[in-house]
Amino acid sequence: MSIPPKRVAILYASDRSGAGARYKVADPLIAAGLPLAIVLPGVVYGPGDTSSVRTTIRQYLRSKLPAIPARTDFSWAHVEDIAHGHILAMEAGKPGENYIIAGPEHTLMDALEIAEGITGIPAPRLHIPPVAMKGVAAMMGIMEKTLSVPPNYSAEYLRVGAGTTYIGDNTKARRELGYAPRPLEEGLRETLHHEMTLLGMPIP
Repeated sequence: MSIPPKRVAILYASDRSGAGARYKVADPLIAAGLPLAIVLPGVVYGPGDTSSVRTTIRQYLRSKLPAIPARTDFSWAHVEDIAHGHILAMEAGKPGENYIIAGPEHTLMDALEIAEGITGIPAPRLHIPPVAMKGVAAMMGIMEKTLSVPPNYSAEYLRVGAGTTYIGDNTKARRELGYAPRPLEEGLRETLHHEMTLLGMPIP
């Protein structure tokens, strides 16, 4: 069953484009008879990633991440698991059905604590509450009108980090497609070692 567009929160550019693709392209094609299955990934990470997730990981590795948002929560899916989820949906997905191919749920604080256990590099101890993040995002929105700011300090980026959750239940994909994403610690270990190699850092 399709989720009414009014119930979808649009916080990020990718949210906006994804919602447009879903409701303006995919749903009409399904209604017209195209045997299309829809896959819905969570936060994607892994070697080769170019998103803000990678930016955060690299800042952490270089000890240039003094603080992180509190309560920001994601379903973390390794890039290879996302790719495999797409293939499974093409091979075994039912036309007109939606499959969440997100990974396990962890807060950003959880993820960096896992990273600390892997690398020995301390995770940020300062956790900024959502209300403070929203306030900073509002100020950056004003500054962006006249100044250029780094992507990870943009109003949009800060607003998304203000206690936002991107959580999905992959039970249906597991049951009907055989989808089995790896644990975050396994995928994060590979990702961290990859980035540490690129940065010329010793791997413990």
